[in-house]
Amino acid sequence: MLGVLAIVGGLFAFVYPTSTYLRQRAELGKATERLERLREETARLERESDKLRGDAEVERLAREQYGLVRPGETPFVLVPSTPTTTTPLDDAANGTGDGQT
Repeated sequence: MLGVLAIVGGLFAFVYPTSTYLRQRAELGKATERLERLREETARLERESDKLRGDAEVERLAREQYGLVRPGETPFVLVPSTPTTTTPLDDAANGTGDGQT
């Protein structure tokens, strides 16, 4: 009985803390990776923010995304032509009815 208690005590003393340590170490690795991704995203957003502080970038976005023009400019819009489709007439539609055209 004393041996069983010693084994159970050993499990609580060594196995549980070890598994907790390994789990926390894995979580720390995931948190470190996430932190690095967030730092990269922050750096990208800061670069974008710096670009938006300039008038040229704001004007480019206003023209591209919203179609805005400066006073006195004439905007032009190119509308693609619709493709014309032709379908062959079948015999019944063209009135011959004999299968020969």
